[in-house]
Amino acid sequence: MPETPASDRLFPLFADLRGRTVVVVGGGAVAARKVEALLGTGARIVVGAPTLDPALAILAAAGELEHLPAEFTPAWLDQAWLAIAATDDAGVNRAVAEAGEARRVWVNVVDDTALTRMHLPARVERGPLQIAISSGGGAPMLARLVREQLETRFDESFGALATLLTRHRDRIRARWPDTVARRRAFERLLAGPLQGLLRSRRHIEAERAFDLALAEEGEATAARGRVALVGAGPGDPGLLTLRALRLLNEADVILHDSLASEDVLQLARRDALRIAVGKRAGHHATPQADINALMIRHAAAGLRVVRLKGGDPFVFGRGGEELEALRAAGIDYEVVPGITAAAACAAYAGIPLTHRDHAQSVRLVTAHARESGETLDWPALAQERQTLAFYMGVARLETVRTQLLAHGRAPETPFALIENGSRPEQRVVAGTLADLPRLARLHDVQAPALLIVGEVAALAGALHWFGAPPLGDAAPLAHAA
Repeated sequence: MPETPASDRLFPLFADLRGRTVVVVGGGAVAARKVEALLGTGARIVVGAPTLDPALAILAAAGELEHLPAEFTPAWLDQAWLAIAATDDAGVNRAVAEAGEARRVWVNVVDDTALTRMHLPARVERGPLQIAISSGGGAPMLARLVREQLETRFDESFGALATLLTRHRDRIRARWPDTVARRRAFERLLAGPLQGLLRSRRHIEAERAFDLALAEEGEATAARGRVALVGAGPGDPGLLTLRALRLLNEADVILHDSLASEDVLQLARRDALRIAVGKRAGHHATPQADINALMIRHAAAGLRVVRLKGGDPFVFGRGGEELEALRAAGIDYEVVPGITAAAACAAYAGIPLTHRDHAQSVRLVTAHARESGETLDWPALAQERQTLAFYMGVARLETVRTQLLAHGRAPETPFALIENGSRPEQRVVAGTLADLPRLARLHDVQAPALLIVGEVAALAGALHWFGAPPLGDAAPLAHAA
């Protein structure tokens, strides 16, 4: 029968090293990393090595550690509680391990699981809250990958929450002396608004919410729902913010636009209720009033609602109107910005929105508004040396071209139409303003597409990096489904 791997027998624990001696043998970069991890523990750090890495030398000069400038001797571990062998000499590392074994001192030997008796885990730290990950030394890169994933899952509000709960631990135990009742109370407390308030840096309100929770009688406290307006970006899931990803994984209900890509939705919590409220110019599947009502109804029922919007909620996304409705209904909310189409589509098409030689300003314009395009300030839009980014303009390209030319913009002004920007099916059509409607028809450009007008659009051909080069008067490519 094969021997049980050492990693299967590891017992995880957290050690209080305050005032206790920890000896690090080695003075190089690896030793410096180990010392850095120990600095916040309150341990008495002793580093033994003939010479020190510059980073360690600075810490020694500042009194953050003690330096033993000599070759290792077992006596170094006489007063130690923990030792770390971090040299590039296998013989020295083995000597440290043997000295520790003789003195019942826990020893970690870097990159040597056979000699190691105590492993240093990868850690995620949020204030007093720590999460340790170990592979038993056998797969450190896997432990690092898990740590990176956890870093995205637990934001800084967990540290603030742990600090608050630690500060009031005695009050919590006095309020709910029974363990079962205390556990249920904690579940209600953590499902409430407390963490959202801390995440929004509303610490005074969080303290008040905590005080109210302690004062509540009974266990049937109604959960309080909330709404997050989340920008889904242009479609590439890699462009989501970490906060957006966390909220998608916490949501009970997701109300999503048609511009929120399926790839982004695949990152959401699997059992969340998804409601498509697809909205595109000319195809309003769900009226805005109904969307507002859905958000309010689900949040009022105590659910966590994500209103997932393509691009950014506050850039032609009617996010302001939705917040007004939530505010009027007394629903808690937050807003998570997304990468708006102008920034994302231009970047994926290789078009800088500003450039010292071509454009010193950018205008974001919607070609689809409450009123007709005649309300736009066309004389100002027709000025040179600026970049115009038209949202939702595919159906109004003729109007855009005509108005800009009529108000003085040169017919040879470059343009770029970016269809499905940042997605695998992205296409870019480029040309001059005079040819804009014709080239769009030639290549059958469909929404969603962003129009960029200005001198910078001429750079699309030279600087493109994502997908196929821009199309012009050449034969059109097959339109992506």
